[in-house]
Amino acid sequence: MRFISKFFKSKSSVINVVRLNGVIASGSKFPGSSNLSLESLEKQIERAFSGKKIAGVALIINSPGGSPVQSALISERIIELSKKNNIPVFAFVEDVAASGGYWLACAADEIFVMPASIVGSIGVISAGFGFVEVIKKIGVERRVFSKGENKGMLDPFQPQNSDDVKVITDLQEEIHQLFKNWVSKRRGNRLNAEVVKAEGIFEAKIFSGTKACEIGLADSMGELKQVMRERFNEKVIFKEISGRKKLGQRLGLSSSSYYGVIDYIEERIAFAKFGL
Repeated sequence: MRFISKFFKSKSSVINVVRLNGVIASGSKFPGSSNLSLESLEKQIERAFSGKKIAGVALIINSPGGSPVQSALISERIIELSKKNNIPVFAFVEDVAASGGYWLACAADEIFVMPASIVGSIGVISAGFGFVEVIKKIGVERRVFSKGENKGMLDPFQPQNSDDVKVITDLQEEIHQLFKNWVSKRRGNRLNAEVVKAEGIFEAKIFSGTKACEIGLADSMGELKQVMRERFNEKVIFKEISGRKKLGQRLGLSSSSYYGVIDYIEERIAFAKFGL
């Protein structure tokens, strides 16, 4: 009986699951950060594409976005390994896949959402503060010494300069075009040019999962286990590929609660833009 059970189990397909939860950034000034970056995810991604009888890799995404560079690096690595090992990739959006989060979703061959998932925000943003009037009121004199005409660009303690603004907006336009090209390439004929224009898909709008399926940003609605069992078989095995813990975490040593709270606040601010 044990032999028979083992035999049938060996016939099961394996779906390796990678969770992409959090803000996308190259790292954190705080220890124990949960930011998504190629550095933090590479080993995890490599393990997801290694092994026997792998029918597919599933990405569970819950991210409000972040660095376009890290979004591209992570996505390109996923696609590279998918092609190299001939393993399909499926993205399952939970609460949100916005901005860089949607960039990651597009690394998959198919994108699945829930009806209330938030999808889209295909755009670029840069924000800051101006403290010119504040330092005047408190009597502070600003002293800056630099070489290079643009070295003090967008100094928050100096009046806003139209030339500086143009440099930033030109850069944003270039990055936005890269984002649009990426989505167009990955979604292919699932995106209709007329619908893209009419719905403002590339104008940083966000959509519900239901609407995302209608306009081509997602393929279908469905939950990981349900979809994979329908696609493959009821005996499919789900194997979650988790990141390796740092030495301090393995020894039961947590990072500073102060840093953890600040990191948590920063992440909550990013999710709060989408009401989450």
